[in-house]
Amino acid sequence: MTEQDIIDFFRDAMSAGVIMVAPMMIVALIVGLIVGVLQALTSVQETTLTFAPKLVVMLIVFWITVGSMGRTLVTFFDSRVIPMIAGE
Repeated sequence: MTEQDIIDFFRDAMSAGVIMVAPMMIVALIVGLIVGVLQALTSVQETTLTFAPKLVVMLIVFWITVGSMGRTLVTFFDSRVIPMIAGE
């Protein structure tokens, strides 16, 4: 295994991780911005008001996208990890 193989492996691993996490992070960002604007408009500075909506929405998005996350992870293992272990 060469240094380039290791770099390619970690690049693929990072891209698979970003693909799996991106939907939840984007939704958390959007909900955080909306709640922040609402807090600024109403002068309500409650910390649970920012945490609870993000948690609920992220759980919903996770539940919706868990299938595609699993497929991405299985594809990564089938195409990169298992051949690397097998020495192919």
